[in-house]
Amino acid sequence: MGEKIEPKYDEVPQNEENAAKDKEQTEGGGAVRLQAKMSLLNGVTVIVGSIIGSGIFISPTGVLVQTGSVNMALIVWVVSGIFSMIGAYCYAELGCMIKKSGADYAYIMETFGPFLAFIRLWVECMIVRPCSQAIVALTFSIYILTPFFPECSPPTESVRLLAAACICLLTFINCWDVKWSTLVQDTFTYAKLVALFIIIGTGAYQLCTGHTEYFTFENTETDLTKISLAFYSGLFAYNGWNYLNFVIEELQDPVRNLPRAIAISLITVTVTYVFTNVAFYTTLSPLEVRGSTAVAVTFAERLYGPMAWIIPVFVAMSTFGAVNGILLTSSRLFYAGACEKQMPEILTMIQISRLTPTPAVLCIALLSLLYLMSDNVYSLINYVGFATWLSIGLAVVCVPYLRWKRPDLERPIRVNLFFPIIYIIATIFITVVPCIASPLDTGRGALIILTGVPVYFVFIYWKNKPPCIRRALFAFTVFMQKIMVVVGAEEPVRV
Repeated sequence: MGEKIEPKYDEVPQNEENAAKDKEQTEGGGAVRLQAKMSLLNGVTVIVGSIIGSGIFISPTGVLVQTGSVNMALIVWVVSGIFSMIGAYCYAELGCMIKKSGADYAYIMETFGPFLAFIRLWVECMIVRPCSQAIVALTFSIYILTPFFPECSPPTESVRLLAAACICLLTFINCWDVKWSTLVQDTFTYAKLVALFIIIGTGAYQLCTGHTEYFTFENTETDLTKISLAFYSGLFAYNGWNYLNFVIEELQDPVRNLPRAIAISLITVTVTYVFTNVAFYTTLSPLEVRGSTAVAVTFAERLYGPMAWIIPVFVAMSTFGAVNGILLTSSRLFYAGACEKQMPEILTMIQISRLTPTPAVLCIALLSLLYLMSDNVYSLINYVGFATWLSIGLAVVCVPYLRWKRPDLERPIRVNLFFPIIYIIATIFITVVPCIASPLDTGRGALIILTGVPVYFVFIYWKNKPPCIRRALFAFTVFMQKIMVVVGAEEPVRV
């Protein structure tokens, strides 16, 4: 007893730089911290894997319903991709300037202080991320089970049970090793791209054989409120472009690899999305797309005959990778909030042998499992959709604001101010106009956000809590440390 437990590191370092880092960490008091294990390729697959989930297989219907015509729908897909690229470009400056896990939460904390940062954290951690993970897991479950129930819908209990199993399996992987979770991300990213390339290849053949009758501006919607709602559907499919910023502390050479990963990923996704939609419309009429809840399955049934089952399988693989991407990055958001003392202290801690943020991973997983019990998770996501884009817009405001207030900060990447200004104006459009079109959902979303205000003042702002409450919180933290064998990120490990 009393001996230090040395953290386990890779036996064969990837290069001399990593070996030096490992030596520094083990000789520096046995401190346990997150390690930079993610390469450029891992970064690309985290972004692509997080973006391409269920959205591209569902959102085409929502975009077409709100735009009215195929050509206008394709324009929305292109503009949504460009909009995401601009936002990601602004995030590249912020990520290389503020090298902290947590992405927009860390940027808002640094720029506007703890209150706005906590509200952002509250909405994202308590509602948006776990709800999103639950929905994507349910989508995975539905597509896996559908072939076994050809004459009816899969039983609700079976769908939820399989979704829970998916979340639990990926939770174990993310608790065990970052390399395992990135391996899952890499593998299923390739699988989902293969599925999309099959669809795109089929669409190219259809185009070459003259199937272009649906590419018109006929019935294009002129109501701006509906066009803005179309962007909600389009941007939902692109959601996840900022996820690599949540794990920037684990990315090797972030100044070099972050902007490259963003550029490669978003160009790949935008081209893939546009070509996939073109493929759909070479075969399916606007009426068929409007009436479909899973456009890719309808497309496969029309063209692939007995082999139509491959699309549900690939969609299931796609969503499995998306669940992993959400879990991988969301746990780091919990970790970042806890490091700022805006989440329970236990969430700052790292497992001593696996060097993963196990408590934070388990927290997001448990919240997701709780949302699987609810039938209203889809409504919750709709309610806070405007808040998500509002908070991302607020993070982009940090770029010009910090240029003004903190010109001394080191900026390895310096974006032209034209880009954040354009992004902020576009964000105002896609948040304010839908509020006018759908005030009830907006009001409910605002109420959900406001629930974080009393939580902030009672648990964060109130420092002089009674001794009995402080003792109870300390005892809970120590108990959880013993259960999960975790310590603070910079603590020496002792027994």
